[in-house]
Amino acid sequence: MSIAVTTWSLEQTSPADRLPATAPDGDGDVRIVRAEVPSPEFSRFLYASVGGDIRWTDRLGWTYAQWREDLERPGTETWVAYDRGTPAGYVQLEAQDDGVVEIVYFGLIPAFRGRRIGGHLLSYGVARAWDLADRWPGRAATKRVWLHTCSKDGEHAMDNYLRRGFRLFDTKVEEEPDVATPGPWPGAQVG
Repeated sequence: MSIAVTTWSLEQTSPADRLPATAPDGDGDVRIVRAEVPSPEFSRFLYASVGGDIRWTDRLGWTYAQWREDLERPGTETWVAYDRGTPAGYVQLEAQDDGVVEIVYFGLIPAFRGRRIGGHLLSYGVARAWDLADRWPGRAATKRVWLHTCSKDGEHAMDNYLRRGFRLFDTKVEEEPDVATPGPWPGAQVG
């Protein structure tokens, strides 16, 4: 069986496009930290934990070497949100040619959704995309930040991107295999 999946591509073309979110309030202590040591184990944990209930499956079959290669590419950064010391979500940036930075992955672990952490993390990640060249000598200054989201992502994803100042530049609809929601690890119950 297959399902129709709509993919939307969005972009910012100036740092002035970025519309910051307010920091989450309440009893949490949210901090965002760059994971500077490439760790395939930690990155796979984040990927599976954030995407397990929304069908992120393309990297689940990756080998350790593939994870390491992805993380060690110059200009690739992973920024992790922690709520009182517990990983809550992440944003992965990838520097591309000619001053382009893609937000490759962004999301929250299900238990941390709906607490205003997502807007804060996205705002922070977008700011780090715009100043990425400051941390990577020899990289061109960022001229464009882009991402894609799809109809399989969380119900508030598109709204969050638009509220952070992204503009839609492309829409595609494709048939994809209808795969089961994998959960954060094989056999886990989701929802």
